[in-house]
Amino acid sequence: MTHWFTYPNIDPIAFRLGPIAVHWYGLSYLFGFICVFLWMNRPAGRRRLGLTTDEIQDFLVYALVGVLIGGRIGFVIADIITQHNLAEYLAHPLNFIAVWQGGMAFHGALIGVILAIWLYLRKHPGLSFNVLADEVVVLLPIGIATTRVVNFINDELQGKICDPDRPYCIAFPNYSGYRYPSQIFEGILDILVLPIILLLYRRRPADGVVAWTWFTLYGVTRSIAEIWREPGFTVAGLSGGQLAAIPQIFIGLALLIWAVRRGKHTWPR
Repeated sequence: MTHWFTYPNIDPIAFRLGPIAVHWYGLSYLFGFICVFLWMNRPAGRRRLGLTTDEIQDFLVYALVGVLIGGRIGFVIADIITQHNLAEYLAHPLNFIAVWQGGMAFHGALIGVILAIWLYLRKHPGLSFNVLADEVVVLLPIGIATTRVVNFINDELQGKICDPDRPYCIAFPNYSGYRYPSQIFEGILDILVLPIILLLYRRRPADGVVAWTWFTLYGVTRSIAEIWREPGFTVAGLSGGQLAAIPQIFIGLALLIWAVRRGKHTWPR
């Protein structure tokens, strides 16, 4: 069987600045934040938000802290559940915050960003959660998809064992047998959400409709992507990712219906 792809063996380190190694993983986060900033900071975005460029940059600092803290807490919890290594963390407390060693959980980062938005709104009481969230999520699929590509480069979040007769399966260097390129599959699903969100945004729906549509669709795409990913643990046949993503679908749908019924519109003329 001739396979379409072979693992590219790309160095996880993009480049070095003297003794400092700059990893693709960190660059993918930077790229995602730049996309969000550019979208929010366009003239129409600033008018809708009622924020200056400096205030948008201030918000992104809040979001970055939320991503780092929430994502790391989520990863550590999942790591302890799957690896049963609480004693190792307690013996080396620095590992709790060792984001430079890799290890971030998306749903933890998502909760961190939601809390960051809530805290930021306390400084801007005239700005609503739904309006800010609408502007944040539009280009988020690009950043998430980019991170999944980097997960593939780093040979992490491995896929399940795949029938070697399937030409799209890949032999990864750190795992046995041929496996699904689950990271790439998930990245494709993430990027397919982008045109849906952009088209919806152009229709100028009620505040929050764009945000909660993305929230719901991510729950759907993540649930599907977990079909190909090797689960860290399962409960009642559902992977850890699906246990977080499936409730996200129902929460998103409920909040989407609420936003539509509320019918509040905040759009620049």
